[in-house]
Amino acid sequence: MDTSERLDSLLAPEHRNLLIGGAWREAEDARRFDVLDPADGSVLTTVADGSAAEGIEALDAAVAVQAEWAATAPRERGEILRRAWQLLQDRADDVAWLMSLEMGKPVAEARGEVAYGSEFFRWYAEEAVRIHGRWMQAPAGGSRLLTIRKPVGPCFFVTPWNFPLAMGTRKIGPAVAAGCTMVLKPAAQTPLTMLLLATILAEAGLPDGVLNIVPTTGASELSQALQGDDRLRKVSFTGSTGVGRVLVRQSADQLQRVSMELGGNAPFLVFADADLEAAVDGAMIAKMRNMGEACTSANRFLVHVDVAEEFGRRLAERMGALTVGRGQDDGVDVGPLIDDKAVESVGQLVTDAVHDGATVLVGGTTPDGPGYFYPPTVLVDVPAGSAINTEEIFGPVAPITTFTTDAEAIAAANDTEYGLASYVFTRDLDRTLRVAEALEFGMVGVNTGLVSNPAAPFGGMKASGFGREGGFEGIEEYLETTYVALPAP
Repeated sequence: MDTSERLDSLLAPEHRNLLIGGAWREAEDARRFDVLDPADGSVLTTVADGSAAEGIEALDAAVAVQAEWAATAPRERGEILRRAWQLLQDRADDVAWLMSLEMGKPVAEARGEVAYGSEFFRWYAEEAVRIHGRWMQAPAGGSRLLTIRKPVGPCFFVTPWNFPLAMGTRKIGPAVAAGCTMVLKPAAQTPLTMLLLATILAEAGLPDGVLNIVPTTGASELSQALQGDDRLRKVSFTGSTGVGRVLVRQSADQLQRVSMELGGNAPFLVFADADLEAAVDGAMIAKMRNMGEACTSANRFLVHVDVAEEFGRRLAERMGALTVGRGQDDGVDVGPLIDDKAVESVGQLVTDAVHDGATVLVGGTTPDGPGYFYPPTVLVDVPAGSAINTEEIFGPVAPITTFTTDAEAIAAANDTEYGLASYVFTRDLDRTLRVAEALEFGMVGVNTGLVSNPAAPFGGMKASGFGREGGFEGIEEYLETTYVALPAP
């Protein structure tokens, strides 16, 4: 079947609308927006364009079922997540194809996101029954202390376009496990994967109104309306630091709980004693995951001067051997970037770096259209102050800058407002511990280019945000604590 027929078989036209209180609805005045194929810029389909008023209706639906959902047995909530995990396993190929179609990543990589993203459902299916309070005697005696954990209440989620499944499941999973209801706004560039996920969750038994979805091109108006409502108790956002700051400010009047997973500028440190083969393998993962369009992507390669030339040569060979093309085609390693603005931004950073004195080893030239493609690129001799070392690249470009001492490497790595992910390659255990403790980042990958794991706490510090998703810590973001003072029996 052709693309249109397969799309219709996976996501019926009625499921490309707003989901409010379990009903799929057209937007007011039948407003819709286009979803584009980044491989050629063509229109794939249209999706209902929700308004701020419809966002409030979605919140009404979430509020209406919050008490009943909170009272649902933890085991039942966990079983819903477990069934949703199984359905995602069963339909992994279809979900991956749809994700590749609207976002651009190769289907093989999209399958990896399905495996990763669905694991949040399995993890939190298990955590739902492990929400603990405590009972203890007061230290001075004479009374007892009881603590009760309760769901925060209705939540507002904003998810990005680069991981359209996983960035949703790692918010939805703990919220369902904790007993919270939700209004979710998917990215306008990639709403289809989340709409498909909503149908899967409904099939898994998630009650109407627990998850409400409002695609929109009016994100600012929607967030203002929802955050201005005192019934909303929690906001979780994954995206740019600039937007995150706006949402944090908007949360102040209602004192809403907030989790922010924001921008990154990850350093990739290669010390002189590193296993260069392992370092290049790690670099390929840390740089080329999602075409470099990831907040955890290695943004700055800080390499000891003694091994920089060899590391750069090996990395350029690997990057240059990658096949660029449409994500749904066989043998493709690198798909398109998300849109023309992304290509322009990446290209300008490379141009500026070359102007500053950097040398291009491979790539570096924007191909003619159609589609939003940029080739894997390696730059060497990049000055430390070049914009490509200070701004988030969000593309398949690896700029290499050298250092001579450990102290210089640590200082350079920390010389950023961001603090999300970092990577260290060395065979020296003492150096590993010393550098990991000195780095101002929420996550440190040691001799590995992959830090994301549903069982681990994901998050950053400084301008990369606050709060954690995944791991035991992730469900804490969705729970309140009530302390009950009791007299001694």
